[in-house]
Amino acid sequence: MGASLSNLTEGANGAAIGPGLGDIPESCVACVFTYLTPPEICNLARLNHAFRGAASSDSVWEKKLPRNYLDLLDLLPPDRHRDLSKKKDIYALLSRPVPFDDGNKELWLDRVTGRVCVSISAKGMAITGIEDRRYWNWVATEESR
Repeated sequence: MGASLSNLTEGANGAAIGPGLGDIPESCVACVFTYLTPPEICNLARLNHAFRGAASSDSVWEKKLPRNYLDLLDLLPPDRHRDLSKKKDIYALLSRPVPFDDGNKELWLDRVTGRVCVSISAKGMAITGIEDRRYWNWVATEESR
């Protein structure tokens, strides 16, 4: 798709007849990217160098991260996020499930919306009446984690 769009401004012999997609300033592309979803940004990054540079911009990914992303990073072991300097890399890390609380809970960012998702196992919950076996019985199965 990118090659066909870039060829719209070329003449029959390959000479440029006007501005093309590569002539759009990277800062303008970055402004447009703030209104797109992360998968759309990654797809458009394949078009040309200006789009790729804008897709790696911290200003774009800062707006995609939740406000409390530093708190979410604190749940990880420090060696997993210590060397991450780009916001895009932080977003990619948090888009994968992050186990915490001895593996009883997981969190991740939804790749499209950027919202925080949480999964809590039954062992990670405080269940009222857990000591009273009339109301609760722990049955381990192969299918559950």
